[in-house]
Amino acid sequence: MGIRTVRGDIRPDQLGRTDYHEHLLMRSPVLVGDELDDLECSAEETEQLRDAGIDALVELTPWGCGRDPDGVAMIAQRTGVTIVLATGVHREAHYDRDHWIRKIAPEDLTERFVADITTGCASNGGSPDDSDVLAGVIKVGAGYWSISDFERRALRAAAAAHQRTGAPIVCHLELGTAAWEVVELLTGAGVAAERIALAHADRNPDPLLHADLAGEGVYLGYDGAGRTKYWPDSVLVDCLLDVAERGGSERILLGGDVARRSSFRAYGGLPGMRYLPGTFVPRVARAGGDELVETILVANPARFLAFALG
Repeated sequence: MGIRTVRGDIRPDQLGRTDYHEHLLMRSPVLVGDELDDLECSAEETEQLRDAGIDALVELTPWGCGRDPDGVAMIAQRTGVTIVLATGVHREAHYDRDHWIRKIAPEDLTERFVADITTGCASNGGSPDDSDVLAGVIKVGAGYWSISDFERRALRAAAAAHQRTGAPIVCHLELGTAAWEVVELLTGAGVAAERIALAHADRNPDPLLHADLAGEGVYLGYDGAGRTKYWPDSVLVDCLLDVAERGGSERILLGGDVARRSSFRAYGGLPGMRYLPGTFVPRVARAGGDELVETILVANPARFLAFALG
């Protein structure tokens, strides 16, 4: 078992403290004017994250959203941060009506996901093997209390690619909704629950729901720290601790998902990627102890991201 990174495969025990959800180079119709399109600035932001105590991150930008495998690999090389890259397709809102992704047959989606993981990543709209950088996780998404036909097609393709590669799957939940529906779709297509992580589970800070999901083996993505337009961080800390006390500590992942130039310090914004390790994680440590932090920042991502590498 190993973890596939943009600079080669590593052992799980080499991963370190991991931010499971970030975007370094990204653009989308949903984020007009907030693009992450400057490699130098994104590298500087990654250095700030590193200096705040993070060793590794998962770059969850999927196809058609400005994903840049070679650019991300350059950032990893420059900063020394271990980076796992995603293949996959986001929720439907990120793609214009005439986007090339909408024209791909379902079986071709699967083939492209597999190729990204096993032989080399394709660029946006390009053919497989445009880059020798490999992906190590599959990213998909669902809308607010909805899973469109477009999204179902991507979820099924992700499940098929997982069965052929073993790579784990991260699914975006819009505001934390449709969690069970996504899990049921993926498990019904042959994906074990412990190979699924639900991004933005904490946008619905319901500890009973989270504990039930964790009890089934599903990983919970807590990636909303610093978003006080929803609620203060205290709500997330309390929810996380409640879930941990109910037996879910081994299924919690932490990420920043800062994702916007207006939120990156290197682009002139706030609070920056360093907010997660610099501000939020110390609050979790004070409330739940260093052992809990070690579990959710080190042990859990290492376990989730590992698969049998071919």
